[in-house]
Amino acid sequence: MATSPSLPFNCFPLQNRNIVWRPRNVVGESFSGGFHSIKLLLSNNKGIARCNIWEETESGGSANSISIDDTTNSSMKEDRFVRFFREAWPYFRAHQGSTFLVLISAEILDSAYLDPILMDISLLHGLGIKFVLAPGTHVQIDKLLAERGKEPKYVGRYRITDSDSLQAAMDAAGRIRIMIEAKLSPGPSLCNIRRHGDNSRWHDGVSVVSGNFLAAKRRGVVEGIDYGATGEVKKIDVSRIRERLDQDSIVILSNLGYSSSGEVLNCNTYEVATACALALGAEKLICIIDGPILDESGRLIRFLTLQDADMLVRKRAKQSEIAANYVKAVDQEDHPNWFGHSDSNGMVPSQNGNYLRERYNATFQNGVGFDSGNGLWASEEQGFAIGGLERLGRLNGYLSELAAAAFVCRGGVQRVHLLDGTIAGVLLKELFQRDGVGTMVASDVYEGTRMAKVTDFDAIRQIIKPLEESGTLVKRTDEELLEALDSFIVVEREGHVIACAALFPFYKDKCGEVAAIAVSPDCRGQGQGDKLLDYIEKKASSLELEMLFLLTTRTADWFVRRGFSECSIDSLPAERRKKINLSRKSKYYTKKLLPDMSGILF
Repeated sequence: MATSPSLPFNCFPLQNRNIVWRPRNVVGESFSGGFHSIKLLLSNNKGIARCNIWEETESGGSANSISIDDTTNSSMKEDRFVRFFREAWPYFRAHQGSTFLVLISAEILDSAYLDPILMDISLLHGLGIKFVLAPGTHVQIDKLLAERGKEPKYVGRYRITDSDSLQAAMDAAGRIRIMIEAKLSPGPSLCNIRRHGDNSRWHDGVSVVSGNFLAAKRRGVVEGIDYGATGEVKKIDVSRIRERLDQDSIVILSNLGYSSSGEVLNCNTYEVATACALALGAEKLICIIDGPILDESGRLIRFLTLQDADMLVRKRAKQSEIAANYVKAVDQEDHPNWFGHSDSNGMVPSQNGNYLRERYNATFQNGVGFDSGNGLWASEEQGFAIGGLERLGRLNGYLSELAAAAFVCRGGVQRVHLLDGTIAGVLLKELFQRDGVGTMVASDVYEGTRMAKVTDFDAIRQIIKPLEESGTLVKRTDEELLEALDSFIVVEREGHVIACAALFPFYKDKCGEVAAIAVSPDCRGQGQGDKLLDYIEKKASSLELEMLFLLTTRTADWFVRRGFSECSIDSLPAERRKKINLSRKSKYYTKKLLPDMSGILF
């Protein structure tokens, strides 16, 4: 379905909204960002007074209409500060030691938005996240050419790099590298930490390195067109990049590659970024662009499964050469070229440990280049380049970036984030909040989580039977299980049910019971229980439930770690209390559900 001409240029139809939800950043809960107006009722000897407190806003402005004393206001800010750190703690743990490849679009690089983005990258680097930065250059190259009285030349997605364009590309890449190095070098401000004593480490700036990490080959002559010094990615020097990252440096990866004959070649930034993310096995590819990705109604698309992103791109393939190239690249199921080795289940482990179906396998072989999809490494279409007049004109919004995200997810990068760099603090808001502020495409959902069907009865019975026999789960007769089947959720892998759980809603009390979470023994330790609980929480929110509760005898620790708190039996719905078998001496736990801001309909 084509987008209506009246829609914003960066809007996309979200075709399949009945999809599986995942938490934005794997673990933790969301915290309330920003400062807000807070209404208080203050009690004193003279009665009750109503007042408004306006705290500092994100833009840096502060409202002065504070009608209580400064001490109380300061205390509230301190409490908010403490609460933020405690709620962000799970994200610190989750991201520490991870490798993020950040592509900064050329549009952002020459804007006022770059400085705060680099400041946040420096902050996150200090928290233990490893960064490889891939800056775009096409805007800067075209600007230099225009200043020199030259016209940029494009054919399809690629630039024709003649001698003038190559010189402009080298000048632009050098200036951008030096600018990023300069802005990252100072490190954090020292003015507020001297009270903690002197330490020479404080005076060390952030280490930023670059080098000849990219080996390339000439694109050559394609269909009679000589692309000059335009290059295609051949190899990423993974070992040397990893060495620099392990030495606590931020790596800048230029789009200029070097050929085996010593030539400088101008490569496409997106092709470089996708190849590096795949070769490094990065946990995330983050693309910082100059606008949001919206649906047909102008709402932010916050989350897409790989399958959903794939379908969206296919729907628009006729409108975009880049989208069409994506479809061409991944539609080679009859002639797959497999990377690495497969296990007995026909699954391929990626470098970051994620298992993928072979047809979703990585399409970049380090040292050779991108696979064309038909087993030939030297076809006329290499890699996943984004560029040319289509991108410059934004005729199809950010469809190019969305196609690139799906392409990389197929290769094994678990999550790709497309972020609007014009939003203040966009990296922090995306990485340290449950729902984020950008669009995430996730590849780690190859196992389908869905509502159970009658045909799943035997599989569910097989999974829960050992737990019933051990007393961990309440025993259910076949009739009871069949009657409750509509409330069960299953996780399916390769046609086999490997995990299950149930949600029993109590609409009158606006709460729901979590029950019978069970995972097949050979699939434990892979996060299937978390996946089911995430799904249940999302489904409960869609049903407008405000709280979850459960009864357990042996798994309390697991639920406490995931935000549940022990309660009395009186906290449960009266209807449920009547049916509790008190002889089991179960413990009772509840969890208040946070409002769902994912923007995805269940």
